[in-house]
Amino acid sequence: MKTSIVFLLCISVFPGFSQGRVVREDETGFAECNVFFSGQVPPEGFTEPFHVKICQQYNKEPRFATLYSTKDKIPLYSAFKFTKPAQSEEENWLVEPQIDDPENDLHEMVREADIGGTVANLGLNQALTSDYVGSGYERGLLNPSFLNEEDFQVATYTLTNAVPLRPALSKSWHRDIGKVVEQALIPHCSKMDHLYLLAGAIPSSVQVKGKVSVPESLWLAACCDAPEGWSLGLVKKISDENSLADLTVRELEKQLLPGVHLFKGNCGKDKQSQKKREAVLQAVSQIRSGEQVGTSNNPETKEGSWVRKVAGIIATPFIKLLELLIYIFVELVKFVFYFLWLVVKRVVGTILDGVYSLWKGLVSYLKAVSMVLISIPYDVGRVIVNIFLGFLQIVRDVLSLTYSILSIPVAFVLHLAAFPYHTICAIPSVLKDMATGIRGTFSLFVGATATVLREFCYLAGHIVKRFVPKGSSDD
Repeated sequence: MKTSIVFLLCISVFPGFSQGRVVREDETGFAECNVFFSGQVPPEGFTEPFHVKICQQYNKEPRFATLYSTKDKIPLYSAFKFTKPAQSEEENWLVEPQIDDPENDLHEMVREADIGGTVANLGLNQALTSDYVGSGYERGLLNPSFLNEEDFQVATYTLTNAVPLRPALSKSWHRDIGKVVEQALIPHCSKMDHLYLLAGAIPSSVQVKGKVSVPESLWLAACCDAPEGWSLGLVKKISDENSLADLTVRELEKQLLPGVHLFKGNCGKDKQSQKKREAVLQAVSQIRSGEQVGTSNNPETKEGSWVRKVAGIIATPFIKLLELLIYIFVELVKFVFYFLWLVVKRVVGTILDGVYSLWKGLVSYLKAVSMVLISIPYDVGRVIVNIFLGFLQIVRDVLSLTYSILSIPVAFVLHLAAFPYHTICAIPSVLKDMATGIRGTFSLFVGATATVLREFCYLAGHIVKRFVPKGSSDD
């Protein structure tokens, strides 16, 4: 069974000023914020798991209810009641920490600028201000702040109540909603606190920065759950900021998700006053055509109204033609200015490029000259050092040559003087060596002679033993 997570959100200018809690599973709907729905029953049919129910609170009081899509990062609808409008408050945009980080200790909405790094995965399931910066879209409120009194206004400036809208479309939507509520719906509901309003958006496949879905249309459903009550639906297409189509709530529900029912019992359809509904539709038609909404039943006034309508029908083509001509003229002027801007940009760019190239060349020339001037003293010093080192080398070579020349006679004289000494001292050594040689020669001769004689005796004995008989030898 698919379920939706429900958060009670506390919106406060001062931290800790309000408290919030996660609604238990046994609680139904939007808890304390069920008071913003007819019969205290929220719309049925929004059952996707990424649909998050949010009870927007301030000063511990519920201010309005929001069904938020974490897939599209925009609210699908905000439910609220008309309160006495107050002067517009300063925008202080808030985010809901628990949508991105359910385990976070922050159980209330906080200013996005003050949240720092205390929330894990911030922006994973909800849009942030950074998603709108530089995109051409602004944060358009489904529950407009100007339809609320002071405390309620603070609560509306939350990113869970905002959808991406072009500035012109956002202005048109808020203007039309303000006029319809104040001039058409409130005057025709006998009990103002029984007027229940649902402002919603239908997501498209177009996304801002690949994250936040741009609505394909905006819608408003109203239910006057009172005697002589009525219900009404309005739709504004994103593609046409001037469009504002009225239709029944049933027809509006068919444009939303299958099985959606916005009001319990179709806002008491059986007890609705057709006359009141027609009066509301007439007022809406007057707002759409730009006429002043009035309630007079004077025939002359009606006749004047018909005359104005006929005149408006006749004048409309001419007005549209004039608007077209003005548009063409404005576009031509914009084109001329754009063309002139391109020409000026190209000329100025060329001049700046030339000046830059000239400056770059001048800087390079001055740099080269500076390097040459800086290198002159260094080169001069290096030449002087080399000359000095060369002079020292010449002196060294001269001294070495002189020493070599002077050292030749001295060595010769020394060797010549030492010759008799070395000669005389060598005679005993020579005589000794000669005696040693003669003695060795004589010993060698004696040894050799003895060896020859011994070998000769051995040979003669051997021959005698071989050839002389033993008997004879005994004789």
